[in-house]
Parts: sequence; C-alpha cells; structure tokens
Amino acid sequence: MTDWARVPKTELHLHLEGAAPPEFIRMLAEEQGARLEGVFDAEGAYAWRDFAEFLECYRRACSVLRGPEEFQRLTEAVLTASAAHGVVYTEIFVAPDICGGGDPVAWEEHLAALEAGADAVPEVETRFISTAIRNLGPERAEDAARISAATRGGRLTGFGMGGEERHLTATDFARAFDIAREGGLHLTSHAGEICGAQSVRDTLDHLKVARVGHGVRAIEDPALVDRLVAEQIVLEVNPGSNVALHVVPDWPDHPIDRLRRAGVPVTISTDDPPYFHTDMTREYDMLSRTFGWTVVDFNAMNRTALDAAFCDPATRARLMPLFPEDPA
Repeated sequence: MTDWARVPKTELHLHLEGAAPPEFIRMLAEEQGARLEGVFDAEGAYAWRDFAEFLECYRRACSVLRGPEEFQRLTEAVLTASAAHGVVYTEIFVAPDICGGGDPVAWEEHLAALEAGADAVPEVETRFISTAIRNLGPERAEDAARISAATRGGRLTGFGMGGEERHLTATDFARAFDIAREGGLHLTSHAGEICGAQSVRDTLDHLKVARVGHGVRAIEDPALVDRLVAEQIVLEVNPGSNVALHVVPDWPDHPIDRLRRAGVPVTISTDDPPYFHTDMTREYDMLSRTFGWTVVDFNAMNRTALDAAFCDPATRARLMPLFPEDPA
C-alpha cells in the first residue's frame, strides 16, 4: 500500500487563514485574552454546519490574526503542516484586506512577514497569490489589485479572487483583473463552486484568467468542458472541500475523474484543510480509493500543476524531476 504522505506533491489552491490549525488559533486567542465562543466544537475542531456558518466561523477565527507577527507565525505553521504531507511546492492565497486592512503600507509589512515565514520552511517552495474578496465589492478589489501590482516580486507572483461567488458577476471585477494583469501578475479566480457552469464561463470571458479555482461545476455544460480542453484552462480542484460543502454528495460523485478523462487539466488542493477535516495525504488516499489512481496518475497531475504554476522557469525545472512519468 502506498504511503501517500511520502509522495511529493504540489498544491495550487490553499488559503493562508483557512489553513490555520485550530490549535494555532486557540493559542493566539489565549495570548490575547480573546474570546472565540462558538468557533470550536467539543473536539477542538472548527464548528460550522453550512456555507454561511463556515464563512462566519472563518471570519471569527481570523479576528486573532492582528498583525505581521501573527501572520509570520501562521505562515510557518501552515508550511510546516504542508511539508509533513509531502508538499514540495505550494501557492497560498493571501488577502490585502485581511493582511493590513487594505492599507498599502501595512500590506508591505505583512508581505515581508509572510516572506519571513516562508523562509523558515525552505523544504516547501512557496509563492503567494494576492486575493480580492468578492463580497467586498469591485472598488476594494481594484484597490487590492493596485497594491498587489505595486509589490509584485519575490514570492508574490499572482492575483486572484475568492469570497462569496454569488455576489455580483465577473464583469464587475474586470477592471481589477486588468490592473493586476498590467502589473505583471498571473491570474486565477474562484468560480464554478457554489455557482454553476455560467460562473466559469463568465470568469473566462471577463477576467481572462489562466486558471480557475474549483471550476468543477463546468461538468454541467459539455460545451464548456470542450472549451476548457481546447484552451487548456487549469482547474485548481479541491475534492475534500467540495464534499464537505456539499458541492457534490460524496467522493464517488465528484467530477474530477470525468473532467480529467475528458482532457481538462486538473490539479489537487485542499482549500481550507482544517475546516474540511482534510490534508493532502487524505486527498490522495481518497482519490486513489475512489478512482483507482496510482502514483503515475498523481505525478501527471503534479506535472500539470507545475506547468501552470505562477513561478519562474528555473524553479519549475528544478522540481519537475520529482514527478517522473515512470516512477519505477
């Protein structure tokens, strides 16, 4: 039996705050004398029942992430956990509206702290994707794009958008993505998770991204699947997250295998792992059990991920040999 924890992995879709271990958040709360009633269940895990409660639990847990020092410690904790599950390359979503409240100076201070946290875990090659929060509206997204473009460099290589997918339409955020593109940032955006295939289509048409976060509901539209194949749009798929949030009923119902067999470039990530009781080892184990995937299959998807990664060619070339076509 394969020890999936030891298999090298890439991860393109991981939210920094959403990856905060519950024990780390409790530790910060104790240090600050903060009360986080209702955030944790009796076993100490994050407590939520539906998407609305998930967002509220997430918001309250983030309340103890108050400055650069906390974010530096969080980055180190998250990457240490990733390394324990064989992750060798990761891209982490970080929001300027959370890291510094949208203030350009505070964002620079937080970004330096994130870099320091990543320096402390060199076994995981790390890049950051600055992220607009959709439900804060287009103007805030444009502000996030401007301060992100102004600080591009180092490990900050991408721009994306998360948050409440049902808020407004992709068209409303086109200017933010234009600003980020003109600033030299690579682009991705959440779509096709809570909303259907049209959300993916609108995101491709108006935001002109190279990758789509989630995107699994594209399976509902065969013509859109054909487009993803033709344009080789990479999906950052988060199967455990989709099951936990009831985007799909259970693992056998997940469309990742059908999308892959259709020729859509798919990759594997965890999204907000402690909230969904998952990690990269569990994702690999469940996908192997469900679809019969082997190391050969996972290596192919990791090569896809590295080809689509927002990193420099030298980094890509250095890591690619970890994912041979013939592991034997």
